[in-house]
Amino acid sequence: MKLLTFTVPCYNSGEYMGKCVDSLLAGGEDVEIIIVDDGSADNTAAIADAYERKYPSIVKAVHKENGGHGSAVNAGLEQASGLYFKVVDSDDWVKESAYEEILAVLRELAGGEKVLDMLVSNFVYEKEGEKKNKVMRYRHALPEDELFTWDKVRHFHKGQYILMHSVIFRTKLLKECGLKLPEHMFYVDNLFVFEPLPFVRNMYYIDVNFYRYYIGREGQSVNETIMISRIDQQIAVNKRMVDYMTENKAKLKNNKKMRTYMTNYLEIITTVSSILLIRGGTEEHLQKKKELWDYIKQKDRMLYNRLRYGILGSSMNLPGKGGRKISVEGYRICQRFFKFN
Repeated sequence: MKLLTFTVPCYNSGEYMGKCVDSLLAGGEDVEIIIVDDGSADNTAAIADAYERKYPSIVKAVHKENGGHGSAVNAGLEQASGLYFKVVDSDDWVKESAYEEILAVLRELAGGEKVLDMLVSNFVYEKEGEKKNKVMRYRHALPEDELFTWDKVRHFHKGQYILMHSVIFRTKLLKECGLKLPEHMFYVDNLFVFEPLPFVRNMYYIDVNFYRYYIGREGQSVNETIMISRIDQQIAVNKRMVDYMTENKAKLKNNKKMRTYMTNYLEIITTVSSILLIRGGTEEHLQKKKELWDYIKQKDRMLYNRLRYGILGSSMNLPGKGGRKISVEGYRICQRFFKFN
């Protein structure tokens, strides 16, 4: 069995996927790299096959009809044979020195008395045009270099959460919790780092800058204009997160730290949905914003009150055109501080 499986979802990634795959190959025989060609129309499939031929004991090329990012992650998880599992998008890469430390920790913990469910490390925003890259660290919120449970988790700053870029899950946990991401939908990475959490018991944080998250490619899904054009998919993911919390209320009830973390994460996703709808600016966008908040209220009044009347919820629901202008300006300040989008 391999120590770590990487899944690399690829759609028309021929121009840049080589940098990603080459960075992962530094793990040698400890790792499995599953390149999922999600119905590409360029030379992605040929590149994936060439890597498989050159590194047959490490690389596996999977070809499928186009189903979107979530579908590609699902396909990689189905094929995964590693003890642990990580998704690396095809325009991102990993840092070799940090990679060595990550693998050393996984080797040490594999087969130990306590089972590691989730490993967290830092990621770096590699933003086009920025002279200094923002590093997302977790040392103020998580204990370092030790196994810990939810009761040891401290407070996360607003706008800071464990994202797909920072997490490695135990493969069997993802399979046993029944994780299946929706197809033909963007922004499902939020579900990937949300729905498995009630099944996570033992965690480990290593303070190294492992994952390099590239922002700036034309047509990238996190571009604000593109996000507004795909707002229905953002809303669908948002609603599924609400559904998950309400349907698993009993499971979340007995773990206050986990429930608080998940509620705060849902708060930031709902804030993003709201501000994008405000930025959309049409009557249709504003109606969809109202419908989203009404949906949360109908699903769970207590959850609604927590989201709606917190600092973020209140700032996203200021009345009138002037209120919406203030909401957008507050969002802009957060963008500059947290370096997202």
